[in-house]
Amino acid sequence: MQTQFLFFVGGTRSGKSHLAQVCAESLGSTRLFLATAMVQDAEMRVRVDKHFFERGPTWDLLESYEDLQGDLQAHWAKKPSDVLLLDCISTWVSNLCAAKCDEEEICLRVQAFCRYCATLNCAKVFVTQETGLGIVPMTSVGRHFRDVLGRVNQIVARFASTVLFVSCGL
Repeated sequence: MQTQFLFFVGGTRSGKSHLAQVCAESLGSTRLFLATAMVQDAEMRVRVDKHFFERGPTWDLLESYEDLQGDLQAHWAKKPSDVLLLDCISTWVSNLCAAKCDEEEICLRVQAFCRYCATLNCAKVFVTQETGLGIVPMTSVGRHFRDVLGRVNQIVARFASTVLFVSCGL
């Protein structure tokens, strides 16, 4: 059975995470939030806690920073869900870049993860940044991240049943 796979793409503070959550909540009653952001300072702790409380108790939480497929497989074996919300691909790519993974390795990991997710009998809702509409980063690290994320977003989009571009909360 083909299940829904929605891919929300937008810029910073575009409202993509909120819309993805609202959509995911309409797709099933058991929900897993797959978080990729590492809390490394007090400001990030406030952001993460805010999102956690906005989701409320109807969501399970799995935090994974690099090995999303392995961590999700282990979780899923114990507790599958109707809906998987991954927020976000761009942070995962940033984590992999920081771990010194090269572009090809990152793309292969993303493809393998998407293939695995395609086997799950649940709705999939993924969120990512769109970096191709912004200015050209001033540093080589920034340009490398932009280029890798652009490739990764194309890979994920090929797996998605629907790609939604979010701007200004719409």
